[in-house]
Amino acid sequence: MAGHGWQAGFNPHPASLRHRMLAQGLGGIMWFFIFYRARQDGGKLLGRHPWDAHGHGHDTSSSAAHH
Repeated sequence: MAGHGWQAGFNPHPASLRHRMLAQGLGGIMWFFIFYRARQDGGKLLGRHPWDAHGHGHDTSSSAAHH
């Protein structure tokens, strides 16, 4: 067979230190942003709505003049 030293398949070059550090930094920023948004909007994601928390229910006993 021709090319005894050649390997078939995907053979990527190792990443440089600069690229590894950039990947670590951007990955950390991404997770910080995800957790920050989960803290801010997590209730909406789980099905709770902002108007559920302030006590203004829309039951039939409340008057329409309240709003």
